[in-house]
Amino acid sequence: MMTTATRQEVLSLYRSIFRLARKWHAASGHMEDTIKERKYILNEARTLFRKNKNLTDTDLIKQCIAECTARIEIGLHYQIPYPRPIHLPPMGLTPLRGRGFRTQEKLRKLSKPVYLKSHDEIS
Repeated sequence: MMTTATRQEVLSLYRSIFRLARKWHAASGHMEDTIKERKYILNEARTLFRKNKNLTDTDLIKQCIAECTARIEIGLHYQIPYPRPIHLPPMGLTPLRGRGFRTQEKLRKLSKPVYLKSHDEIS
């Protein structure tokens, strides 16, 4: 069950994202880029918050809060609203079937940073 403190933290994050979107300016300086990036921020926030609104597991809620906070900080630091890509080693010599492929896929999944956990689910 979500505690009152957790609920307040989630609502605070939601409000801060909307404030961020309202004040956002694209790094390119073009107004059309700014509008596009603002819409992306708002749509991404709405989608993720609606998707996770029925979560009751406190650990999962804390992971979502950590992801949200990380994405806000990274977006502000790099001046891009989109998740930063991760660079993993290519598939290399592993065939597309077998134990080696499964092991490599498992390692890829485990090495995904916290700010990209939900990105693949909604893209």
